[in-house]
Amino acid sequence: MINQVTLVGRLTRDPELKRTSEGTAVTNVTLAVNRHYRNQQGEVDADFVQCTLWGRTAENTSRYCRKGSLIGITGRIQTRHYDNQEGKRVYVTEVLADSVKFLDQRREEALAAVGMEA
Repeated sequence: MINQVTLVGRLTRDPELKRTSEGTAVTNVTLAVNRHYRNQQGEVDADFVQCTLWGRTAENTSRYCRKGSLIGITGRIQTRHYDNQEGKRVYVTEVLADSVKFLDQRREEALAAVGMEA
């Protein structure tokens, strides 16, 4: 079975780095991904995909990317659920990122800063 997704889009807000109680870095971002067609008004719609980044990927993304940054994410889709404060079951579908590519013009500067090649 295959569970692999590749997305290219823009961040809807600045990434905020958090740490688990064990000290592992984690960042949750929303990626706006344009659709390949226009709606009846002639506008391009977008899907807003929730993505979770862990470890060094989370640290680098929060350090070098901002709202509007163009990035590429490869990862896998995961679903989960929980009961909210009202007792209703809430279902969440998200992408767990395996890797992130910085695609803006500043990409080369960011990669050089973390010791990677373009």
